[in-house]
Amino acid sequence: MEAIRFEKPGSVDEVVSLLQGSSGDARILAGGTDLLVQLRAQMIDPSIIIDIKDIEETRSLSKNSDGSYTIGSAVAGAEAGDRDDITADWPGVVEGWELIGSTQIQGRASLGGNLCNASPAGDSVPAMIAAGMTANIAGPGGRRTIPVEEVTAGPGKTTLKKGEFIVSFNLPARPKNGGDAYLRLIPRTEMDIAVVGCGAAVVLDKSGAVASAKISLGAVAATVLVVEDAAKAIIGTTLDHEAMSALAAACQAACSPIDDKRGTIEYRTKIAGVLGRRAVTIAAERARNN
Repeated sequence: MEAIRFEKPGSVDEVVSLLQGSSGDARILAGGTDLLVQLRAQMIDPSIIIDIKDIEETRSLSKNSDGSYTIGSAVAGAEAGDRDDITADWPGVVEGWELIGSTQIQGRASLGGNLCNASPAGDSVPAMIAAGMTANIAGPGGRRTIPVEEVTAGPGKTTLKKGEFIVSFNLPARPKNGGDAYLRLIPRTEMDIAVVGCGAAVVLDKSGAVASAKISLGAVAATVLVVEDAAKAIIGTTLDHEAMSALAAACQAACSPIDDKRGTIEYRTKIAGVLGRRAVTIAAERARNN
């Protein structure tokens, strides 16, 4: 392994310039909880590492006047968990974020890093997708904003172009009578990779029926999935048995998982339906209380 160049720029434009000008593999250091492990295991051999934590946009978490949030890509999960506002508005997003590794890891692990690591089992991602979050990307061509679900292209791969990186995320204002949740199944009680993860967000109408919904599954395909058929199964219903059974069936039908030491294809597919039902139930209960 050759010497690695390390840079700590103070602006977004500097980061873009460094990424664009790199001749080899360039890596962003946000929290570093995946990057450092990959370096030690010699899984990657970057020519340059660019630490983005000196840039205010990447390190701030703010609630805007319209109730939405802007979250820097290098903000750590523990920082969100310490705030009463975002944990009350979007508990599912924070639940997913705070499940990344141990307490020590959560003090460093960022949303940007967890997403761009592009693991299908990333805990923060299904909840981000269910909540309708978008990513603000800077690059040589300027800035653009895309839905979180469009960032990953496969295990370890993103759709980001050369010179691009995620600066921050947009989290919408929580809708009135809206609620969200994230659940996962893991082999151990803590600090393991999800066998299946599920994020759910629902909005209820005045009668208590589901007016809108978004459901996302992790660890059951090459990328985290948006399960539109699962949402369609419950919209207009009061989450009766028939609707929830249809939701579970839609979650299972969307799965194309792998066999590995954590779970078989059959097991993962079954659990996807179970977690879909449970996550929606919790999200709906939270919506009723909002």
